[in-house]
Amino acid sequence: MRTRARIFALLALGGVLAGCAALPGGGPAPVVAFDLTTPTVSQDGRRVSRKQILVTEPTAIKMLDGQDIVVKTSSGAIQYLGGVRWADRLPRIVQTRMADLYQRSGRFGGVGMPGEGLAIDYQVLADLRAFNVRVDGQDRAEVEIFVRILNDRNGVVRASRVFTASTPVNGSGGQAFATALDRAFGTAMADLVDWTVSNT
Repeated sequence: MRTRARIFALLALGGVLAGCAALPGGGPAPVVAFDLTTPTVSQDGRRVSRKQILVTEPTAIKMLDGQDIVVKTSSGAIQYLGGVRWADRLPRIVQTRMADLYQRSGRFGGVGMPGEGLAIDYQVLADLRAFNVRVDGQDRAEVEIFVRILNDRNGVVRASRVFTASTPVNGSGGQAFATALDRAFGTAMADLVDWTVSNT
């Protein structure tokens, strides 16, 4: 069973990232960073689009536009998980994983990200609306991503959809939270390729 959250243990870089945190004698605890895995490519509906798509960086409100792992309590308070973080800004990670998902599917004429010089037909625009763990006695990871397909030739939105998922947290601590968020992300994106193909 493949690991759902690839862990980048930054202990070796403690001197750079945490001010010599790896040295004896105290100091801040080293930071552990997590990545997301590319969701499984759906094998259903093998229709292929010859169009070329551009995956832009998702927009997000400030609390999701960084490297902090967000936790929401039963009172509605927002907290950031201490000692752990995402390996890059969350919108950037999501963009990279979405582009990789499209590329691995092999069902498009071309897939790229801004700056790669691709002559595109459609842009995939995403907005991160939720990407957090809710702790209220039944801890769960919540992911909500609003996606639009924009015709790059005329600026018309071809289709839009909200992709959501909620998965239970198994265990406690940063790794359990990041793993649950990774599973929720994969579940939310399960139909992304088929949906995009049918609308391009």
